[in-house]
Amino acid sequence: MKQLNKSLTMNDMSADVIHDHLPDLPEKAIQFGGGNFLRGFIDWLIHELNKQHLFNGKVAIVQSHVAGSEVIDMLKEQDYLYTVVLRGRQKGKVIDKKEIVSSISRTIHAIDEWAVLMEAAESPDLEVIFSNTTEAGITYSDEGYPGAGNVPESFPGKLTMFLHHRYESFANKTDCGLAIIPCELIEKNGDKLKELVLRKAEDWELSDAFKDWVENNNSFCNTLVDRIVTGYPKDAVEEYEQALGYKDNLITVGEPYHMFAVDAPDHVKQILPFHRAGLNIKWGDVVPHRELKVRLLNAPHTMMFATGYLYGADTVLDVMEEEKLADYVQRSFIELLPTVNMTESVKKDFVEDIKERFLNPFNKHYLTDIGMNALFKYHSRILPSLLSFYDRYGRLPQTMVFSLAAIIAFYRPDHQKEGRWFGKRGDEMYSILENQDVLDMLTSLWGKIASKTLSLEELVEAVLKSEQIWGRDLTAVSELHEGVTYQLHSIREKGMKEAVTNLLNKETTV
Repeated sequence: MKQLNKSLTMNDMSADVIHDHLPDLPEKAIQFGGGNFLRGFIDWLIHELNKQHLFNGKVAIVQSHVAGSEVIDMLKEQDYLYTVVLRGRQKGKVIDKKEIVSSISRTIHAIDEWAVLMEAAESPDLEVIFSNTTEAGITYSDEGYPGAGNVPESFPGKLTMFLHHRYESFANKTDCGLAIIPCELIEKNGDKLKELVLRKAEDWELSDAFKDWVENNNSFCNTLVDRIVTGYPKDAVEEYEQALGYKDNLITVGEPYHMFAVDAPDHVKQILPFHRAGLNIKWGDVVPHRELKVRLLNAPHTMMFATGYLYGADTVLDVMEEEKLADYVQRSFIELLPTVNMTESVKKDFVEDIKERFLNPFNKHYLTDIGMNALFKYHSRILPSLLSFYDRYGRLPQTMVFSLAAIIAFYRPDHQKEGRWFGKRGDEMYSILENQDVLDMLTSLWGKIASKTLSLEELVEAVLKSEQIWGRDLTAVSELHEGVTYQLHSIREKGMKEAVTNLLNKETTV
């Protein structure tokens, strides 16, 4: 079976694979991050625009971490081609679409190829920057001025240096601004990223003229993204390759549904005319779409991942097909619904659509993939609802409290290998992927539990007090410390299955 690359011909692939032979196009976008979601969403969207000659440009992927180097290598081997497979039910119809995406021009490793990245900043063709560095990526970190070719550690630091180099490279400063479109799931992601870039510029004593240029000549857009992308179908590779007719190490599986909300000025709409391509773009205020999506899709995902995985499930579909876990998800929706400022009919219809998406039989949405940087996700996706619920009813939502205890339990490290920490479920090992500082803190705390120099109460207190995670001291929230500690004791002493059963046996009302 032939490997996917430019030498692949139509005769080598199945008849239902869509492969548009697009011409070489200029590099118009830089993308920080090359993970499954961006390949199955942003790069797919750009490919759709290119097919209709509405963007006529390609995307260079910037990878910062060692963990992503394998993806870079595979993209190079495949001439920057990969297959997006969209499978599911949409408006009562079964969708099974396979398409080779050709919107990526090259990959750049920020650490090893910093000079190459700076050269890309000089391009007059460049118009857009995309990013998805997870919620943990758009946060402030204190780092000295990089200088002398040293690479900033943080994404905002890298972006600041990229923009500064572009600013310094152009004589006409007003013509070289960019549309900056972050896809991280945090509120006002564009505003926040702009704030961090300006703070870095202040830290590093960059010129006031540069700061004015960042402020006035670049468009930092607030956005919301929505598509479930499960990525590489590791448990069904042979089946997919048989259906495709060729080998692809970067098959990217997702659902047919997509929605992109972008609050942007008119010139950005002209650069990226998604609406003209028939794509589901919502231009304008992101807030109503964000409320629905983050609180009623992303929050249940984060609430189910650790609970479901430690219960014995591997995928979202496994959770939805196990009776008690499905009841747990339903209990999550009951608690979340009153915290969303939308009409009851809109909320209920949205939840029913979400349940259909969760029950998509084609996609294997692994719980461990959902769990990356879960405490930061809890902060942005669940904590606002927990606090809103408490303010409204004067008590804590118990399923939200339980899910936080489950995440802390999931983050109990068992051993370290090649610089990465792994937890243990029965005889199985799973990778713990979290912000390094937070992971170091949790490793230390759980180590003290093992040596009996720290109690669970003290561990929970330390986590809740972490301003790095929460931006505040959560022990100030009445009964939260006691509630999380109680549920963590229950999970550790009784196991996840019995702990979930006990939770469900308690009556819930709103």
